[in-house]
Amino acid sequence: MSNFYQVKGMSCAACQARVEKAVSGLDDVTSCSVSLLTNSMQVEGAAEPAAIIRAVEEAGYGAVLMDPSKSRDEILKDHETPKLKRRLMISVPVLLILMYFSMGHMMWDFPAPSVFDNMIFLGFFELVLAIAVMIINGRFFTSGLSSLIHRAPNMDTLVALGSGASFLYSLAELILMITANASGDHHTVMKYGMNLYFESAAMIPTLITVGKTLEAVSKGHTTDAIKGLIELAPKTAVIIRDGDELTVPVEDVNIGDVFVVRPGEQIPVDGVVIKGQTSINESALTGESIPADKAEADMVYAATMNLQGYIKCRAVKVGEDTTLSQIIRTVSDAAATKAPLARIADRVSAVFVPAVIALAALTFVGWMIAGQSVSYSFARGVCVLVISCPCALGLATPVAVMVGSGVGAKSGILYKTAEALEVCGRTQVIALDKTGTVTSGAPAVTDIIPFTGDKEDLLRLAASLEMGSEHPLARAVVAASEGLDLFEVTEFEAMPGHGVRARLNDSKLLGGSLTLFCENHLTDDATVNKANALSEEGKTPLLFAMDDKCAGIIAVADPIKADSMEAIGQLAGMGIATVMLTGDNKTTAKAISRQANVTKVVAGVLPDEKAGVIKRLSSLGRVAMAGDGINDAPALTVADTGIAIGAGADIAIDAADIVVMKSTLTDVVAAIRISRATIRNIHQNLFWAFFYNVICIPLAIGLYGIEMKPVYGAAAMALSSFFVCMNALRLNLIRPYDSHGDKRISMVSDGALDDAIKAVTIKEDKTMTKTLEVEGMMCEHCEARVQMALEAVDNVTLAVADHNKGTAVVTLSAEVSDEVLKNAVEAQDYKVLGIK
Repeated sequence: MSNFYQVKGMSCAACQARVEKAVSGLDDVTSCSVSLLTNSMQVEGAAEPAAIIRAVEEAGYGAVLMDPSKSRDEILKDHETPKLKRRLMISVPVLLILMYFSMGHMMWDFPAPSVFDNMIFLGFFELVLAIAVMIINGRFFTSGLSSLIHRAPNMDTLVALGSGASFLYSLAELILMITANASGDHHTVMKYGMNLYFESAAMIPTLITVGKTLEAVSKGHTTDAIKGLIELAPKTAVIIRDGDELTVPVEDVNIGDVFVVRPGEQIPVDGVVIKGQTSINESALTGESIPADKAEADMVYAATMNLQGYIKCRAVKVGEDTTLSQIIRTVSDAAATKAPLARIADRVSAVFVPAVIALAALTFVGWMIAGQSVSYSFARGVCVLVISCPCALGLATPVAVMVGSGVGAKSGILYKTAEALEVCGRTQVIALDKTGTVTSGAPAVTDIIPFTGDKEDLLRLAASLEMGSEHPLARAVVAASEGLDLFEVTEFEAMPGHGVRARLNDSKLLGGSLTLFCENHLTDDATVNKANALSEEGKTPLLFAMDDKCAGIIAVADPIKADSMEAIGQLAGMGIATVMLTGDNKTTAKAISRQANVTKVVAGVLPDEKAGVIKRLSSLGRVAMAGDGINDAPALTVADTGIAIGAGADIAIDAADIVVMKSTLTDVVAAIRISRATIRNIHQNLFWAFFYNVICIPLAIGLYGIEMKPVYGAAAMALSSFFVCMNALRLNLIRPYDSHGDKRISMVSDGALDDAIKAVTIKEDKTMTKTLEVEGMMCEHCEARVQMALEAVDNVTLAVADHNKGTAVVTLSAEVSDEVLKNAVEAQDYKVLGIK
């Protein structure tokens, strides 16, 4: 069971690591993933929510179980930025007054009442203003000290220690000033008066609040894609009740309700059209700009726009079950998962803050031993505390994942997890299911070759004959005859695996495979050569005859999608090898592979055998599998990245890591392109986070001979996280379908692919034969009956009967029991004497 929680009180990567560790240590928790970006936590396992919340609270934070009925809009609402802005609006004016008198009047002789010339009065004045700013920004101190008490120091701890130490040091100096003044030692009063750090005590939390505000604003923009989808959701629907049209909140629409949509209105919920025709703009969900025509029995989806017709629909999915809600849930849930690259930052963050505190103490002691003054040594130690930034480490990965996922969602590409987003970009080999992925998945007539009459005559004859057949190829022929007046045939008979026959008035009609026509002696060399030539082009030739005279050939093929060749070319440009998987014979498969320019093809492979191919290809590197997500489920699961394309409304395909809503291969390329850009962005963020600390901490220590003021360290820390967030937002500039910026990786060699493919046991390599001894066959007609009966059995690819020898030899693609073969023959009134 998976539950989501809202976590309160986290401020940096150390907090995230602390919460994750506390919850992961519970019994019955199988996995825990905490997102600093959305302040959320996903917990898998059987642990009780109360136990999980208690573990978070014991770690020093708060947690609330997310209410499934609570809107995503409310969950994603930015509650933090308004609070930070209010703190800034109050603390900045107070800080400016403090800075005016502590630095402007003291250092640059800014005008001020004469009372401020008294160092002790000025010190008390600074003390009061510093306390005011520290109270306004009190969360740093409450959170920081609480984390310290729970032995889980975080970024707030560093801020609290830096600001608090500056305040206590200055307070001690002020007390010494009062003592010296009482004894008349004005020199000591002036000396200590110049070393007060009240402005630092106030400026450190204020500057960090500035940084936190900028960070919160930029983090808010990373969820713009999801918020944009949420805003698309219609608020009302027009339903029909008791014959009247009523406008109701969309939440009140129930499954089965009938609703109406006029031109220019949004579809309120997922439904099916029961009356009317229209065009729907579905770009909000699929990214497809071309409107989709809708008629009765077609599905329509919430948040899409009705462009022209008046339609009446029946609600099928409402509330959280609509396609729009599923998209929002998929994208936001992905942000709560963790990418593999994030684990690097997690390991560092776990020890970062304690290490910084220890380093600050060592810096102070080290400079004191080196003979520097207390003031100098103290300033160096405070600088180390306030310049160190664990926030950038914690945000480096999740902000990039959130923006990358949002960019994908705008194009109808949904990454289910952060890991899927990262791993997809490392793909070296991609396996493509042929039907529905490379090709359209819908057979269509490609050639009409009449031997007598014209094309229309042949098509009318063929469609009239095939009208009674349910075979996909027959349906393609009938579909091609739309608009023609067909004949009414009688005595229709289907011959499984061979063809069909019927009568038209007094004439005999026959249609089917080349093998059927050869067996009936209805072909000549020219017909055979033409049919074979069509086969070599990846087409299936269907022959038709009337009164034992061949009337012509109609070729049917599953056409390659318009974008497939372009997409495969772009994959090659990226250095990704393509392998097409198909159940077709080698001749057809090779013809299609030549047209599509795929690197390699594996023919004759069954759906359940595709997983074996993927396993062998995995030995060459990262493998992605693109398929329809249904028949290809085992292969999608085995692949490093499973990509289900053409999912439409069914975006919850369990086997897939990535779901592409449109049925286009270019979207698969776009998914890889977005993933690669996201990985680059994460690397940039991590480099900045590490580089910043590697450079700035030694600078704060004073190793470069520069005496940095604590306020400058606080300013640098404030901007570091902001930089990471802004860099992640650059991902919004990605053009997923533009190949100009593609980087080519080293492609897997043809030889390595051949070796992997040869090692796969596929149907053509594991064929087996059985010989049946058959009694009762007297002629060629008997042979034909036995062959037809055997070839109708599943997994029998070929049957050859010989009445002279009294045998029938069957070729099998998989094991078939002797009993099944025997029954098939004896059902034709022949006797099987034995099988070997």
